[in-house]
Amino acid sequence: MSSPLPAGTAPADPYGFGVPVDRRGTWCTQWDYVEDRFGVPDLLPFTISDMDFETAPEVMAALRGRLDHGVLGYSRWRQDDFLSAIVLWYATRHATAVDPGSVVYAPSVVYQLSQLLRLWSEPGDGVVAHTPMYDAFPTTVAAHGRRLRSCPLDDWAELERLLALPDTAVLLLCSPHNPTGRVWSADELDRMARLCARYDVAVISDEIHADLAHAPHVHRPWALHGDGGRWAVITSASKSFNIPALTGSYGIIGDPASRDAFLRQLKEADGLSSPAVLSLVGHIAAYREGAPWLDALRAYLAGNLQAVADRLERAFPQLGWEPPQAGYLAWIDLRPLGVEDDALQRELVEVEKVAVMPGSAYGSPGRVRLNVGCPRSKAERGVDALVRALSRLR
Repeated sequence: MSSPLPAGTAPADPYGFGVPVDRRGTWCTQWDYVEDRFGVPDLLPFTISDMDFETAPEVMAALRGRLDHGVLGYSRWRQDDFLSAIVLWYATRHATAVDPGSVVYAPSVVYQLSQLLRLWSEPGDGVVAHTPMYDAFPTTVAAHGRRLRSCPLDDWAELERLLALPDTAVLLLCSPHNPTGRVWSADELDRMARLCARYDVAVISDEIHADLAHAPHVHRPWALHGDGGRWAVITSASKSFNIPALTGSYGIIGDPASRDAFLRQLKEADGLSSPAVLSLVGHIAAYREGAPWLDALRAYLAGNLQAVADRLERAFPQLGWEPPQAGYLAWIDLRPLGVEDDALQRELVEVEKVAVMPGSAYGSPGRVRLNVGCPRSKAERGVDALVRALSRLR
């Protein structure tokens, strides 16, 4: 399991996470294209889930070394440096043995999701996922002609009812959960595994936030629960080491026939067998050398989230808001305040000049998702703007 930080550990900053980095003018989705979603340019963004931090120095050094070689030709992902780094990471961070032969490569996690939906379901089949829901899930499921079946996070009776429907083919799990930051317990994952086995439902577990669990919560890979049957872990180092622009992801597919079919589609139908070489370099360096940076990052993020909790407690104690169990996304339920969503967004955008994701984007009105993967000074500006906007509306 990932080694949690001791409770009460002070958030140190040995890597300069508190120093702002100007991302404007870098074709940055969060900063340069905020107008696409909010209709107004130059807002202070707390939106798409990447971070405003430079990646680990070990990753940067490895990338520079590869670029210095100067030849950027076709490459292979099925080689020992890449596969052994993944095996080492799972062994040391998650106490999980991974067979390197079960690993696959893909350009993105959502690409893996798309291919697995094609492998394990037919048009018209049902796909079950918990709500609130990462916003790429419903669009991807719909684009493949499958029917999304939403289940509230803690409604086990509804989960079983949906899994038992004869045309339900896949459970699409987000672990840890986005946007809430929920870390599923071993008992919960075992319960899901038994239900899926009972009703012959395949499992696709998106674990891209796995390395950002906060103590005392511990992420458990689905690979520990997916004995037999059709299951896959789809993930990447891109969230935890802030390298999504390198592209590249990997998966673990338990069933050999499914794995072969996935790779055949990747290579023969989609022509994607030559990976982004800098993604391979980034993953290898992150997993072999980046653990100290990641632990410092987790401590800093925990401090950001606690700062949000403290500010909300002073302003609106009735919310009872607590930091999430994983990640850097503050999912805040505002329904006790009785504030209307559109009015809040107008205040945030037009008056406060900040961009904060509304809960409706994840199927749950009455909430917001505030990205605090940033220097603390920015995180404090975001939560202060939210408090001011809420105070005016009340």
